[in-house]
Amino acid sequence: MKFRPLHDRVVLRRIEGEEKTKGGIIIPDTVKEKPQEGEVVAAGPGVRDEAGKINPLEVKAGDRVLFGKWSGTEVKIDGQDLLIMKESDILGIVA
Repeated sequence: MKFRPLHDRVVLRRIEGEEKTKGGIIIPDTVKEKPQEGEVVAAGPGVRDEAGKINPLEVKAGDRVLFGKWSGTEVKIDGQDLLIMKESDILGIVA
């Protein structure tokens, strides 16, 4: 991928949810919700503080993260559906 996010922005790829419930019921595509879990594809260098020092981001490429349902901007890069959002929109890193 030839895209590098700026400042405190992060590029994510959604991780698709399960096709079945725990009880074995198959969930049709029409009622599935968008997944709120993703993998970080790329991260910007960080945001500058008042002194001009760059504070690095806590997330890095390869991290699995949770984010809000309506967070980010959907884009298509190199044929892939991706999300671009600020690091502050990420709720946490999945260990």
